[in-house]
Amino acid sequence: MSGHSKWSTIKHKKAKLDSARGKTFTKIIKELTVAARMGGGDPATNPRLRSAMDNARGANMPKDTMEKAIKKGTGDLPGVVYEEGSYEGYGPGGVAIFIDVLTDNKNRTTPEIRHMFGKFNGNLGETGSVAWIFERKGQITIEGENLDEDELMEAAIECGADDVQFDEGVCQIFTEPQELESVREAMEEKGITLTNVGHTRIPQNTVALDGKPAMTMLKLMEALEDHDDAQNVYANFDIPDEVFQAME
Repeated sequence: MSGHSKWSTIKHKKAKLDSARGKTFTKIIKELTVAARMGGGDPATNPRLRSAMDNARGANMPKDTMEKAIKKGTGDLPGVVYEEGSYEGYGPGGVAIFIDVLTDNKNRTTPEIRHMFGKFNGNLGETGSVAWIFERKGQITIEGENLDEDELMEAAIECGADDVQFDEGVCQIFTEPQELESVREAMEEKGITLTNVGHTRIPQNTVALDGKPAMTMLKLMEALEDHDDAQNVYANFDIPDEVFQAME
């Protein structure tokens, strides 16, 4: 399994701890608000909102918290206006990093992100500097202690998925971006419970890291993931399993 996918698996495992700290809720609330502002408050006609609502339920977000976030997006309640944006740069060893953000103050976010890159031996790049390395894909995550890998693999491919990966109780299903909704619906029709649904960016090439540069890279990823404005962080590192195990 590539370093990117391994990190994604670790991130999902840590999501419950993040929820306890409020980190996951903060990110989902922003996404609910922006999705409702851009596409309206009806999940039946707004796939982005539907995915955000599903992810909110998966994180055990209270219903009233979810509804308030949506109403702030539709204008039924006053709220902060978030701006979508992205940052691109390089980490230790020349690892490419792409960050999706939702911010209410870009003048605050930019220097904070730049500082994080510098702190961990990286540098913030120009727009377009690394975006070409990452291919946009739909991603469905399923978690469980006793996943039937053969059954899930067969069901996902039958529903139109491109790829399926498993790692320690986490199943990740990848689709073409435009096929995400149809694959999600087909999986749900089969009675399969989905943990998380959304879009991701898959690196087309990787940079091998080990030792101190690898640990520094993972610390940079953690710092970026923990930033309140960062919604998603993608990187093209390939790091040995024992380095990941040392950080778990």
